Amino acid sequence: MDRFEIEEVLKTFRVIVDTREQSAHRAAARFAALGDNLERATLDYCDYCGNVTLPDGKPLYSVTDKRIYPSCAVERKMSIDECAACFTRDRDRFQREFERAKAAGAKVYLLIEGGDWEKIRRHEYRSQFNPKAYTATLTAWMVRYDMTPLFCRPGTSGALIREVLYRDIKERLEKGEYG
Repeated sequence: MDRFEIEEVLKTFRVIVDTREQSAHRAAARFAALGDNLERATLDYCDYCGNVTLPDGKPLYSVTDKRIYPSCAVERKMSIDECAACFTRDRDRFQREFERAKAAGAKVYLLIEGGDWEKIRRHEYRSQFNPKAYTATLTAWMVRYDMTPLFCRPGTSGALIREVLYRDIKERLEKGEYG
């Protein structure tokens, strides 16, 4: 694909939101920041992935498929408290999700709203999860699952999700991985 074809493909960019991603009160602003072209589908792992229509007229991921296995996905957590719960009481389920992503060769971004490394280190969250264990778990998963943690304010999450997914697809198109 030449750069002109890539530009045309990128004009069709849209975000797929997992059907299990809850539509809480903060979701409306996040969905608005994701753009007009949102699609709902069942992702095998994570909450969001990007989609485009390739030059042959077919989508990268068909939202009519029973389950989508994206090459890049964003798992969103509404707080460092929720993320701590995923690493402790919900660890088995959470780990299975990341194992599925790894088996598919997916790059995963773990977006944590309202937190940062310093808040974790200072134990500014409700869980009894030890800050050193929390930090160790996050960094181990970075290596083990090709996961990149991202921290942002809740109001920024939609724009950040969109940008990460758009850039990933753009890079893969330029490398010739799609189409």
